[in-house]
Amino acid sequence: MSHIGIDLGTTYSAVATLDESGRPVILKNKNEQESPKGNLTASAVLFKSDQVIVGEQARKRIGLSANVAARFKRLMGTSKGIEADGRSHTPTELSALVLKRMKKIAEDNLGQIEKAVVTIPANFSNEARVATMKAASMAGLNIEQIINEPTAAALHYAYQHKGEVSGTYAVYDLGGGTFDISVISINGGQVDVITSNGIPKLGGVDFDSALIELIAAKYKEETGENLDQELYTLTDAEEDKIKLSAKKRVIAGGLREDLEDETIFIERSEVEEAISGFIAQTEMTCETTIGEAGLNVEDIKGVILVGGSTRIPIVRESVKRVFKQEPITTENPDEAVALGAALYAAVDSPVSLGEVANHYFGTLVVDDRQGVEKLTNDILIEKNKKLPCRVTRSYFTASYGQRYVECEVTQSSNLETDPQWVNIIWKGELGPLPSGRPVGQEIEVTFRYDKNQIMHCSFKDVTSGKQTDVDIDT
Repeated sequence: MSHIGIDLGTTYSAVATLDESGRPVILKNKNEQESPKGNLTASAVLFKSDQVIVGEQARKRIGLSANVAARFKRLMGTSKGIEADGRSHTPTELSALVLKRMKKIAEDNLGQIEKAVVTIPANFSNEARVATMKAASMAGLNIEQIINEPTAAALHYAYQHKGEVSGTYAVYDLGGGTFDISVISINGGQVDVITSNGIPKLGGVDFDSALIELIAAKYKEETGENLDQELYTLTDAEEDKIKLSAKKRVIAGGLREDLEDETIFIERSEVEEAISGFIAQTEMTCETTIGEAGLNVEDIKGVILVGGSTRIPIVRESVKRVFKQEPITTENPDEAVALGAALYAAVDSPVSLGEVANHYFGTLVVDDRQGVEKLTNDILIEKNKKLPCRVTRSYFTASYGQRYVECEVTQSSNLETDPQWVNIIWKGELGPLPSGRPVGQEIEVTFRYDKNQIMHCSFKDVTSGKQTDVDIDT
């Protein structure tokens, strides 16, 4: 039985394992020889008659068929439905279908699978992490842990250098749907995360959409008509974007038949201008993260590029500008995450990691220390706290004879005390409590954040022993 690592991507996914020599390798999808991404499998689902097809055949139909679902990873942890095949599917259900396909690829290569590690963006919310675990379970995978994508890539980098690297590095991860920037410490085979930030909805698919808008404007100028979305799809835009990483000018691929003898050219410089706002967001996030780590850019020994979108020339120029050095590139930046996950999944892994909390978690309490009652968000687990961790804090009932206590769990990207700026990820109550008790009865609150970065909370009335427990779920 084998152990595998899976990179569940917005646009493409990959599965890896260790070969007989202990080297991480990508497992080939034997049915995807025609894929432009080689060893990768498109994270797209086609519902065809009584079949469910995941991969290149589905990707080619994005924007052309109502039976295709794609790019649903960015909706993980939400209740938003994706319409396909005449019905609504949750992001978790669709992700489970992709993971099931990755499991089948692994089984075709290895036989029975004993254990899998699945990666997720560092900036994923608690709800999205739980949804990923649920999708893996639905796919029939035995998941012991999920790890952050930048951390997995760092593990692979440490392995490649045989544990001889040390120092502070940045992992710049720009994929199809999300952007992460992590500052990490590498010491031989040990990788410790110092801090991470990211933008949940920024990646290659946004660049594709910007390219479509550019083509639509050119098409309007050329023909006087509005561009039908079926003439130039997201798939067409993706393929032209890839070509523009190697060339400065290409012909818009999906429009040749429609325009007959006419052609529409796309200049790389035009696309760079169209996505400049996204690039500026990544730069600001990088600068914030360096400061949050208490470092100067000169303290960063190297910048490791991860994700297919880092092949885009303007992205690499941006990284060089922000970090004042040439970034570290690999032959296949979109495979590094799966390879690192495979290393971590191994029983005798030559590398280990130390993750941190990527959000602040707290609870809402009444603060009357200034003589005026005010609802405030009290932080129990701070961002960048080493995992796993456990924090217990005592609060007290606010009124005579109080029978119920409102219980909330909050999440925020910044250190926020104002309730209006935090996300309440769970709400419940503790009670009924004994009647007739005076003010000031102790309520003990415990937050436990596990190695999968999933929150487990308890609210306990100390005197009566009554307790409310919750594992934050979607």
